[in-house]
Amino acid sequence: MGLEMIEFHLDGRSGVSPYQQIVQQVRNALRLGLLREGDQLPTVKDVVAALAINPNTVLKAYRELEHEGLVQARPGRGTFVTRTLTDNTLAAHGPLRQDLRRWLAKARKAGLDDESIEALFLTTFRSAAQEDIA
Repeated sequence: MGLEMIEFHLDGRSGVSPYQQIVQQVRNALRLGLLREGDQLPTVKDVVAALAINPNTVLKAYRELEHEGLVQARPGRGTFVTRTLTDNTLAAHGPLRQDLRRWLAKARKAGLDDESIEALFLTTFRSAAQEDIA
């Protein structure tokens, strides 16, 4: 097991509650293979120190992940990943990430800031999803 540990980031503008953001970031890391079985999540104390949030917020997130069977708290040792969410699409992630990086570079070159890039991606993603349903 590497020393790589997930770092949480909170976005105050997202409209998503801090505890939900932590849950989503762990799920995403599990989906992308960034967290594997046996990896340890940061301690509640570390998350509180890094993000300046209430310990109960972190505990609530970890409890939800535990309820979903993704992590397990081991008293006195920490919280550990018990299963991942990676699937057989993992091999496709590398090339897709490269394409996305090139696209991001183009967007920045065109003068878009991070918020504009995010807005463009999300609106395109949502409208494409709507078309797929229709």
